[in-house]
Amino acid sequence: MLGFASTSRRASKKGLERGLKKRSRKRPRKKASKKASKKGLAQGEALLLQRQLARRFGPLPSDVIAQLGTATTEQLECWGDRVLDAASLEDVFRP
Repeated sequence: MLGFASTSRRASKKGLERGLKKRSRKRPRKKASKKASKKGLAQGEALLLQRQLARRFGPLPSDVIAQLGTATTEQLECWGDRVLDAASLEDVFRP
C-alpha cells in the first residue's frame, strides 16, 4: 500500500508540473491577443476618422492618410473630437 501512495504522489506532482507549464504557455497568447485587439481598435478608429475627414473636407492628401495610419489612439481621439468643429483640415491637425 505504501508503494501506491508514493506513486500516486509522483503522478500528481507530474500532473501539476505539466499543468503549470501549459498555463505559462498560454499567458503570452493573452498578451498577444490584447495587443492585437488594441491595434485593431486603433485601425478602426483611423478608418472612421478618415471617412469623416473625407466627407467633411473632400479627398484627403496622401500624407494625411499616412499620418492617420501611424497615429496613436490618443491622437486619433483628439482629432476625432476636433473634426466636429474644425473649419479646415489644418484645424484638425493643429498642434
